[in-house]
Amino acid sequence: MEHRVDQDWDDRVTAAWATFDDCPEARAADFRSVIDALVAELPDGSPLGPFERACAWDSTGHSDLAAPLYREALARGLSGYKGRRAKIQLSSSLRNIGQAEEGVKLLTSELDGPSDELDDAIRACLALCLSSLGRDREGLSLVLGALAPHLPRYQRSMANYARALVEPED
Repeated sequence: MEHRVDQDWDDRVTAAWATFDDCPEARAADFRSVIDALVAELPDGSPLGPFERACAWDSTGHSDLAAPLYREALARGLSGYKGRRAKIQLSSSLRNIGQAEEGVKLLTSELDGPSDELDDAIRACLALCLSSLGRDREGLSLVLGALAPHLPRYQRSMANYARALVEPED
């Protein structure tokens, strides 16, 4: 079941995220405060609250704080497009905090789910989790199978992760 809010709230969330790329790292807390204020307008128990908060923590470099919030959003019933985004982003966060195996389990089940524009992002994040587990050939197979001129979401993250795969470790 998709959880909806009024168009005004959705437009304001979209507008806040549109400013994110211009937000300097030093103002990450301010950005999270904007998202927290929008979340405070939601009804109690809405899965959109923990989802938006998770996105804000995750996007500002705090995968460890984002993961429990993604889980909460999913447990509250976040589904549909945003539910699928939450699974992708949770898996990426899990990988970042050393729990790639859980990310593999979460995304592998998504491979058989209904298809949408996030299919390639599912495969890209799954490939990263597999690579973190030393299963590079499987990951490469997924990526090559999903290769497209661009992904509908996650372009910046994927480009950064792709570079990290080939850069020498410190």
